[in-house]
Amino acid sequence: MTTHDGLEVKVDQLFAEWNKPNSPGAAVAVTKDSKLIYKQGYGTANLEYDIPITPTTIFDIASVSKQFAAFAIASLAHEGKLSLDGDIRVHLPDVPNFGHTITIRHLLHHTSGLRDWVQSLVIAGVTMEDVISFKHILKMVRHQKALNYEPGTAYSYSNTGYNLLSEIVERVTGDSFREWTDTNIFKPLAMTNTHFHDDHQMILKNRAYSYQAVENGGFKHAVNNTTALGSSSLYSTVEDLAKWMLNFDDTQIGEQTVIDQMHQRGVLNNGEQISYALGLNIGEYRGLKTVGHSGSWRGFRSHLIRFPDQKFGVVILCNLNTFNPLRLAEKVADLYLADVLAPVEEASESEKAAPAEDIKSEPLTPEQLAEFEGDYYTEELDTTYSIRVHGNQLTAQHIRHDDISLTHAGDHFHGDSWFFPEIRFTRDDTGRVTGFRLTGGRVRNLHFEKKTCEESTDMQPK
Repeated sequence: MTTHDGLEVKVDQLFAEWNKPNSPGAAVAVTKDSKLIYKQGYGTANLEYDIPITPTTIFDIASVSKQFAAFAIASLAHEGKLSLDGDIRVHLPDVPNFGHTITIRHLLHHTSGLRDWVQSLVIAGVTMEDVISFKHILKMVRHQKALNYEPGTAYSYSNTGYNLLSEIVERVTGDSFREWTDTNIFKPLAMTNTHFHDDHQMILKNRAYSYQAVENGGFKHAVNNTTALGSSSLYSTVEDLAKWMLNFDDTQIGEQTVIDQMHQRGVLNNGEQISYALGLNIGEYRGLKTVGHSGSWRGFRSHLIRFPDQKFGVVILCNLNTFNPLRLAEKVADLYLADVLAPVEEASESEKAAPAEDIKSEPLTPEQLAEFEGDYYTEELDTTYSIRVHGNQLTAQHIRHDDISLTHAGDHFHGDSWFFPEIRFTRDDTGRVTGFRLTGGRVRNLHFEKKTCEESTDMQPK
């Protein structure tokens, strides 16, 4: 493989911190001018058996998977088998009618208003160590009662939309999503170590295990039992993904119109253009156009970035949750594209983010808080939270989660959990508390109804 004036040594230095037998690590591949010019592995794929990471080590690449689902949909649209502006219920009649048309294009650009399954299922009590199957995700969609917003009016990243895209591929073609992608993408590109993982119990040779860092400097296994086809769950290597990157420059599969369409950024109903295209983020780094996507699931972290005008690309796959593959990919680009990158600019004082101001509010007394006590149920996720007064504040309790502290902030309460960030209680005409709406992250206005005393009593253990 051709050397580039010792740049490979400098790339290795970027990963030196993890390149040891007692640490998880990463694999990297670099492409330039239609060739794979460097590939390497660092650290350990399996800490229990001291198996090193190599360029053929297989990782769950998480959300980098989305561009493959987008390619499948764009290809079927090119073949006239579906319309990007068609109602998804033509293909998925079991998705509820929310009173607004959701199109395939909305799913592609994350503008559908569908709630993200990750946060929704955690609210329902699922933990990330649980078995989360594709069927679980589809079932959640069928039970959704309302959208986060009217389709096309906002951008909100939704894994759920890409899971529905993979289901559309199955229903349109009659092949499973794994079969279609194997036949139409991975085999033609000789991506022999790549597949959509549709069985979490499947034995897979050369697989990297997923790890989380712990306080004492060690690591623990981050169990991964998820099959979220379309949005995630693509297992691949940096070698194989280099072949995929090269296909964007020298098309071997897919018509050029399909490749071009994948780079078309979404447009909201008000005409505003967003940065998200079809499974790809269109951006800029130091004056150069970039196309890429990040991935994050359990201990896996991934990033694929291309500089199309320079025909340059980097893919990094990691098996440790503290990795920042985007920053590492940018550092690799700094080495190879040093002569064309714009100088690094310091952020001006006005551009630096000002610290967020805490909303000050008078603390409520236990007597004032008592009116919010009760059991609150959401039919959408078939789950109940009990709101109770503990000392001078409220807590939200769930059978599968630690208690969530709720802090009063004006007309709402902040939760100290990422999946339970903000609730606003609702009242009837008499002022009686009737429920609350949970908002934050990728879930908005999820309605919980306060149970009557009789209903709450029925919930108690007999």
